[in-house]
Amino acid sequence: MSKEQLYIFDTTLRDGAQTQGVDFSIDDKEKISSSLDELGVDYIEGGWPGANPTDTEFFNKDHNFKTANLTAFGMTKKSDHSAENDPMLSSLINSKSKSVCLFGKSWDFQVDIALGISNEENLNNITESAKHIVKSGKEFMFDAEHFFDGYKANADYALTCLKSAYDNGARWIVLCDTNGGTLPHEVEKIVNEVTKHIPGKNLGIHAHNDTENAVANSLTAVQAGVRQVQGTINGLGERCGNANLTSLIPTFFLKKDFYKNYQLNIKRDNLKNLTQCSRLLDELLNRKPNKHLPYVGASAFSHKGGMHVSAVQKDPKTYEHINPEEVGNSRNIVVSDQSGQSNIISRLNSIGIKVEKNDPKIKKLLEDVKDREFIGYSYDGADASFELLARRLMGDIPRYISINEYDVSVKKDKSGEIISHAKAKLEVDGQKILCEGEGNGPVNALDNAIRKNVNKLDKYSEYLKDLRLVDYKVRILNTGTEAVTRVSIESTDSKGLNWFTIGVSPNIIDASFKALIDSLDYKLYKDKAPASL
Repeated sequence: MSKEQLYIFDTTLRDGAQTQGVDFSIDDKEKISSSLDELGVDYIEGGWPGANPTDTEFFNKDHNFKTANLTAFGMTKKSDHSAENDPMLSSLINSKSKSVCLFGKSWDFQVDIALGISNEENLNNITESAKHIVKSGKEFMFDAEHFFDGYKANADYALTCLKSAYDNGARWIVLCDTNGGTLPHEVEKIVNEVTKHIPGKNLGIHAHNDTENAVANSLTAVQAGVRQVQGTINGLGERCGNANLTSLIPTFFLKKDFYKNYQLNIKRDNLKNLTQCSRLLDELLNRKPNKHLPYVGASAFSHKGGMHVSAVQKDPKTYEHINPEEVGNSRNIVVSDQSGQSNIISRLNSIGIKVEKNDPKIKKLLEDVKDREFIGYSYDGADASFELLARRLMGDIPRYISINEYDVSVKKDKSGEIISHAKAKLEVDGQKILCEGEGNGPVNALDNAIRKNVNKLDKYSEYLKDLRLVDYKVRILNTGTEAVTRVSIESTDSKGLNWFTIGVSPNIIDASFKALIDSLDYKLYKDKAPASL
């Protein structure tokens, strides 16, 4: 039996830009679209040319995509002039796009309330816009906005809106769940009805995630007949987001009910680029990645319970529905107070420490982890600190920088600005060094005191000059006069590696200091810095 073709339409650069706090620069758009083209999606909706300078500039460029069709987005013509004289349609036709996607109302309630025109005028606007775009030679698709609500309210009119575009040359009719309130059983029923009027090979689905069903609705729509799937990377989008393509694409490839019946133009080998594509988007937006995302999240294949780890080591299929490497991700064995020896051994193996099952150091390390987590440490999210703990027990970590004494003060000057000042007395190769620094907080000041004086550290200056703190989090573990503070620090360097360290103390400065020192030690160790004499 021959497989039916599915087409992937990415709308990250348009729908994703409607996310609160997201604003793509022209450089961001070029990097994201290039990544999407490398992945192999069929359509990249780049934005709305003419609506803002960034989108206009993006559509004036020659992108030379290898696989993707650049698609311009806009709306059907307005009632007060013809399609030929509509400036918005002209900007779409004149853009360097191969395809044009226009949205139009398909819910009579919206036609009346939002547009303030008659149902007949709306149908005419759809018809004339379709004819004009098709005549220009560009591929035309129609986003039927609010379609599912419109169908439930007035099925005949909603279908007539679709037919007005389809009968006048639309390649794709996209059924939009604009407010995200439709459920999978409704999608199945309605799409089955629509396919009686428009062939499934010309239908698409555009789902929003307001009931956490955007992916489920998209999969249901495909099984009911649609052949184009719209969505965004990481589920970016207005309100609760859009259907997440980093969940949909691997599902089409790796789940039997889909791969036996459908095929994509995306190459199977490109699936390994999916995690990288997901994390590139977060990096460009300066957002912390959602580690719990299916398939591509850092925790998607993390195992914490000791019995789970033992089972995974015998057969990964026990707790993993796919091989993480298929989507460019990796297995992560978490070390915590719930760990057994299997967690410890697996984690040690993953960082290159080979040990025998009966090595007494394993038991000692497990006891240390549990004792430390009892007083507030959490190695669940601090892999670098765990590796340092393990390697110190194994005798692998040399002494680098000894910090014998430090002092931090905070003051408010006459202008009202709060300034933190730090002093740290360091020792390297027996030489004592005094470092000072200021910052917008005590931890930043202490960090600056050490790192911004790396030139004084001689042998370590080259190793530490590109170290940068990315994130700093504080959690008060208990209340009262004996409160314990846990500090987590995320660090990175010019090689793009991120690592996480932790410190615990009744004193927030001391907890921060411990996490900071672990960050420095880990950087020096991974870069193979020489030991202090």
